Amino acid sequence: MTAIFQKFAGSGFILILFVLALIYLFFCEKRKSRRIMLVYVPAIVLLFFFNPLFFKLFYNLVGDEIYFRIIWLMPVTVVMGYTVVHIAERLQGKKRIGFAFVAVLILMLSGKLVYSSPLYSKAENQYHMPQAVVDICDAIEIEGREVMAAFPPEFLLYVRQYSPVVCMPYGRDAVMGIYSEFEILMYEEEIEVEKLAQLAKESLCHYVILSEEKVLIGDMEDYDYEVYDTMHGYVIYRDKTMNYDTYMQ
Repeated sequence: MTAIFQKFAGSGFILILFVLALIYLFFCEKRKSRRIMLVYVPAIVLLFFFNPLFFKLFYNLVGDEIYFRIIWLMPVTVVMGYTVVHIAERLQGKKRIGFAFVAVLILMLSGKLVYSSPLYSKAENQYHMPQAVVDICDAIEIEGREVMAAFPPEFLLYVRQYSPVVCMPYGRDAVMGIYSEFEILMYEEEIEVEKLAQLAKESLCHYVILSEEKVLIGDMEDYDYEVYDTMHGYVIYRDKTMNYDTYMQ
């Protein structure tokens, strides 16, 4: 549980400020309802999170990805924001302005810009996702029905946001670290075509999308696949044995 909490804490400076805010509100906030929401609730969440018995029972059921989200129940931002306002209201004139300025400055310096994460990139379109996803989904969609397509792992989070009719044989479970055999194969730099074709056909995939940088051991054409299109550095393979009629099956 300590390792999970460390991921949430980051550098730890924000949590130090949070704890100081809790202590301040415990002694200075007199309204019972606000003390319950802003002091007691976070304390109870922490007690549950670090309770060995609760950890053993709950962690074994849901794993670290879900257990981590228990900490999200702590209203860190609300507590810190309310504390700053509470203190500022007790000050007057230049002291209030100076305190507000210093408080904002400390918060700014306590972390790093969220958009510096590699998970963020400059928006390429109105959908705020890679243009390759938009163009590939548009290229393989069939009017009036769903299609199944095996996408590269880097597109998993975007396809399901963009298109309701393009389905995938693997999805969020893979993002959470639960990998299927098909998903593991798609991560490989060198892909055995025979195995890829077998898994794709078992999953009833109409399309298989691969990066042009992937090394294929074998020929897709030998397993009833044809090159449907290429774009943005990706090759779209289509299973010639599948039904592509423009109506729901």
